[in-house]
Amino acid sequence: MKFRKGLILLLIFVLGLQTAGMTAQAAGQKEIVINLDGQRLDSDVAPYIIPKVNVTMVPLRVISEGLGASVLWSQATRTVTIKKADSVITMTSGRQQATVDNTVVGLDASVELKQGRVMVPIRFVSENLGIRVNWNQSEQVIDLITEDGSSAPAPTPTPTPAVPAEPGGTGQTPASEEMRGAWISTVNGDWPSSGARNNITKQKQEYTQQLDALKDMGINAVFVQVRANADAIYPSGLVPWNTVLTGTQGKDPGYDPLSFMIEEAHQRGMEFHAWFNPFRATNSASTSGLAANHVSKLHPDWIVNVSGKLYINPGIPQARQHIIDTIMEVVNQYDIDGVHLDDYFYPSNATFNDDAAFKTYNTLNTKDRAEWRRDNINQFVKQLGESVHRVKPNVQYGISPFGVWRNKADDPTGSDTRAGVPAYDSMHADVRTWIKQGWIDYVAPQVYWSMTLSAARYDKVVDWWVNEVANTNVKLYIGHAPYKLGTSEIGWNTSQEIIDQLIYNEKYDLVKGDIFFSSQHLTKNTLGLIARLKAYYGL
Repeated sequence: MKFRKGLILLLIFVLGLQTAGMTAQAAGQKEIVINLDGQRLDSDVAPYIIPKVNVTMVPLRVISEGLGASVLWSQATRTVTIKKADSVITMTSGRQQATVDNTVVGLDASVELKQGRVMVPIRFVSENLGIRVNWNQSEQVIDLITEDGSSAPAPTPTPTPAVPAEPGGTGQTPASEEMRGAWISTVNGDWPSSGARNNITKQKQEYTQQLDALKDMGINAVFVQVRANADAIYPSGLVPWNTVLTGTQGKDPGYDPLSFMIEEAHQRGMEFHAWFNPFRATNSASTSGLAANHVSKLHPDWIVNVSGKLYINPGIPQARQHIIDTIMEVVNQYDIDGVHLDDYFYPSNATFNDDAAFKTYNTLNTKDRAEWRRDNINQFVKQLGESVHRVKPNVQYGISPFGVWRNKADDPTGSDTRAGVPAYDSMHADVRTWIKQGWIDYVAPQVYWSMTLSAARYDKVVDWWVNEVANTNVKLYIGHAPYKLGTSEIGWNTSQEIIDQLIYNEKYDLVKGDIFFSSQHLTKNTLGLIARLKAYYGL
């Protein structure tokens, strides 16, 4: 006991010396001052110099509020995008390269996180925005000078992207590189409610309330369905407005929901991924209520009726390009963090009449129609990814396929499952090829089964996907099914099922996060899920 007391006193003495030394050292250092055209720029976190490379780092707030640039911080990719006039700069933490107007350039120092702030190299950013930089070593002063040398007009402050706080009962999203996402569907009741139609205020209120509730339980990203049935929740030059906004397809709701949603998510430090249903055109066979510019009216030759629903035929190259064009409309015009596709490729377990397309566009010269269909989807997946990354290299591109690629009974390399609609055979989605070829940035399989369902056990399916992404650059997120909580399907009689799945994922470093379907089934708090989820995330 005496020895332990003595050891404690010694540690206190040593720590006291270290603290005194650090205090003295800090007192001897001069604060770095930044001026823009002679006017001092305030900084809530002191600028600092990285030793050896002599690069001065400043908070992103200095760039947004001081230099008047728009800034966007992606927590998942740890990437900052800075825009001013025609200049676009992207930098990723840990990478010694940046992209300036689509040109890759070297960096002495990249993005860093300090005291809960995103820090960037001031000279590099300023000079690439056309601002001269003078450094006075003795006075520790940085002078930024605009082209005309006059004081720039005070810009409208852009909220600094929030970096999630550390765990510890703060009620805020913990700092984490892992994905904690929620799907927000525009056709399944997540947003907006039927009572909010034609009501801008109520639509906005419902969305922000959802964001606050999701953030409070640890969610750091939303995947919002911006294209449900060949339509849009944004002003589009290619497809009509979504019916859910006003009750009438093609009717302008009076505002830009997508712009609003992105801004609100980013203000809360949450990522925004635009979710697209690629090939589904309608939920019914009737076209009477569709807008004049709906694809089924403009290009009826592209449409296939399958069991009372209309689909865009993936076998027609022009149709595939049309879908790519509609997605790129969003990529080009909005500050999204990701492009996200679900599993609506070819419809599963249904007759798909594509005889004419097979005859006209069978460039493989194959007699195997399934092979041709998979090639159509492969071309679409590859070309869309190339288009996205050509315009915005740092926008994440991912797909959420059905949870089973192939059953072992049909392919010895498939999973130990007995799924009725495997993606490869039923939807002609060859996810393995997308992963191995690196055509996507992440894959988020819908593993919507419990740990006890024998036909497709959660753990066995996750094991298979982990093996698929091994030795690739494709991230793996797991899609979970809180919507099944409280249903009669085996394993869903307690919300602990979701927590057990999250705990199981901890076995694998290759599982980079989780996405929950869907937001309403998180916020409804079925079987007390919220308390368990917050406890798991340390909130």
